[in-house]
Amino acid sequence: MSNSISYPNPLIIQRADPYIYKHFDGYYYFSASIPAYNLIEIRKSKTISGLAHALPHTIWRKHDSGTGEQSELIWAPEIHYINNTWYIYYAAASTINFDENGMFQHRMYVIECSDEDPLIGEASWIEKGRIQTPIDSFALDATTFEHNKRLYYVWAQKDPKIFGNTNLYISEMENPWTLKTAPVMLTHPEYEWETKIFAVNEGPAILHRNGKFFLTYSGSATDENYCIGMLVCDENSDILDKNSWRKLDQPVFTSDVENSLLGPGHNSFTVSEDDMTDLLVYHIRNYSDIKGDPLYDPNRHTMVQPFSYDEQGYPIFGKPEHFMSN
Repeated sequence: MSNSISYPNPLIIQRADPYIYKHFDGYYYFSASIPAYNLIEIRKSKTISGLAHALPHTIWRKHDSGTGEQSELIWAPEIHYINNTWYIYYAAASTINFDENGMFQHRMYVIECSDEDPLIGEASWIEKGRIQTPIDSFALDATTFEHNKRLYYVWAQKDPKIFGNTNLYISEMENPWTLKTAPVMLTHPEYEWETKIFAVNEGPAILHRNGKFFLTYSGSATDENYCIGMLVCDENSDILDKNSWRKLDQPVFTSDVENSLLGPGHNSFTVSEDDMTDLLVYHIRNYSDIKGDPLYDPNRHTMVQPFSYDEQGYPIFGKPEHFMSN
């Protein structure tokens, strides 16, 4: 694969937790958190660069405040295509208040669209409800992937019995809205670079290349300390066995402080227009002087850049690219 291509960065301003999916129709579909955290929008384009100028389509809005579930803080929607049907996984809360563990009160949900074009409108999307897990606690950042005709679900969740904010879990799915197997914890915050200000493992993303599954995730607070770590699993091993996964003890993608490219994280993966180059999608800030809670600072921008592999077949992400003019 070549990494000689480049894209304008930032690709899309004020869009955090970016997810880009290339469909078999040749279009790229984009979803992300919006600064108001009050709806889900998607856009599509035949090119990566075209996503910057594509018209966003609102396909779901939060429930009215005070009405219960899904009425506050809509986070990190991911668009997936499973069994000829569109799904968007996202997290939502019923209040902006913290729970007894000092956490937000998010749970995970999914909506479904059976139309060929998922941008057709809000009426085409139906709520499939909450993704139920054995622990009723703060949960978010779900992603899915298929392997050997099985569907897997990976997400971040708080276990009140374990130190830190969130751990990463995996389960096989019965269908796109129901877990089939008991969750297996793959990683929890343990290293210094995962526990700066907050002890966090979140934002999982799956890359299947070179006979391996690479699971990237984000750690630490969402300021300049935010960075990306990685686990590795052989594709022929038992994906649901924690011992099949090896966790790297150092981050694989971090801030470029010299160039004010700060807090890269919550990544996803896609491919170039010619399908020859793998692309890292992530968000970043270009300043560290954040007023108040970083969560409510709107200036996390979507970035896209190519990456290559080393002799062992492991991805080499390099450093965040310089901001360039659109």
